[in-house]
Amino acid sequence: MGRSRRTLPEELLLLALDPATGTTAQPQSLDLGLAGAQLVELALAGRIAPDGDRIAVVSPRPTGDPTLDCALELLRRRGAPVRAVNWIGGPRLGLRQTYLSHLERCGMVHAVAGQMCGVLPTTRYQASQTEISREIRARLDSAIRTGVPPDPRTAALAALAHAVGLGKHLYPGNEGRSSRSRLRDLIRHDPMGGLVAHAVMDVQNGVAAQPRRSPAPTGRPAGPGARQAAEPARGVPVQPHRGSMARVVAH
Repeated sequence: MGRSRRTLPEELLLLALDPATGTTAQPQSLDLGLAGAQLVELALAGRIAPDGDRIAVVSPRPTGDPTLDCALELLRRRGAPVRAVNWIGGPRLGLRQTYLSHLERCGMVHAVAGQMCGVLPTTRYQASQTEISREIRARLDSAIRTGVPPDPRTAALAALAHAVGLGKHLYPGNEGRSSRSRLRDLIRHDPMGGLVAHAVMDVQNGVAAQPRRSPAPTGRPAGPGARQAAEPARGVPVQPHRGSMARVVAH
């Protein structure tokens, strides 16, 4: 896999960077989105494929991207297909910082040192090549404005942007409501992107990561041994904790 093409995790992170503050929007959910974007990128590269709601390795051949290859190797070591929600919900310590550092090495962003409350050292990131960020944004805008089915890469990026809550960052206010709705609708144009985006939202909403059991037939009591409560149906999220995810400074 050549480095002439930006990967989906890189594009998602560039979309999330606030040009005014140098911070990333939706930082907590963005970490989940980056893990999901790795899966979509590996699928586009022909290394993994969806198997129901699971992810299966179909080719362990390295892509040439160290961060993606690390994820591919971890998937390979599982030995069997893994549920997307389990993979995305797993620990991903430092993934956002890994990609920020990578973008800095590539010259796409530059770090700006500062202090929080005049004491705590902080690092903010500003886009160095703003034309790249504009091109990424223009692809989303075009897909939303024209209604023409986008290419799989753009469709997956839209699905991930919606899943991590970037809609309000990209299209704020009442005037952006219709654009946010169309951004959400683009999720249907890429099966892998849709699978991963729903997994990201499931993790955020606290949907159980265990295989779901069929409930007892309606109108008939469950047998003596059937004491387990049925899990929520897919697409019906558990009520998330109250409180919005605050924007934080990238370290």
